[in-house]
Amino acid sequence: MSSERSRGRRSAATRPKASRPAKKREFSAGGVVVRDGREVVVIVPTRRAADGSRVLALPKGHVDPGETPVQAAEREVREETGIVAKPLTELGETRYWYRRDGRTIGKTVAFFLFEHVDGDIADHDDEVEEVRWVTLADAVRSLSHAAEREMVELAAAYLHKDR
Repeated sequence: MSSERSRGRRSAATRPKASRPAKKREFSAGGVVVRDGREVVVIVPTRRAADGSRVLALPKGHVDPGETPVQAAEREVREETGIVAKPLTELGETRYWYRRDGRTIGKTVAFFLFEHVDGDIADHDDEVEEVRWVTLADAVRSLSHAAEREMVELAAAYLHKDR
């Protein structure tokens, strides 16, 4: 094969892939806010699950431009719960897929452990129907999503590691 002919070819690695709709990806940050080492704040968002049921969740939301994930988590905690909290450590990330408006969206959420400092749970934003304190054990049993239950388990293990 002449070198002139081979210049026009692309290897499989550089060849454009067949056109298919790109899947959207989102990145959010959230918090496991603990009070007195025993209770965690949880929310009931106004947005329902796909089947219409209420969701019990941890506060979380999008990372705004110029924010770090921990700053976004701290802001989301304050907005969605009315709580001012101090970050203690990163707990980990959850990854999942969901559908919105016929599109598949991949979502990654970085979760951080926070310590309650101040605030009033009645002072939450309009994206949240209800905010309440529950025990760590109750949160592990009752949060709607397994990945969030796991984050609470990680928080409990971190808090009780020296006991």
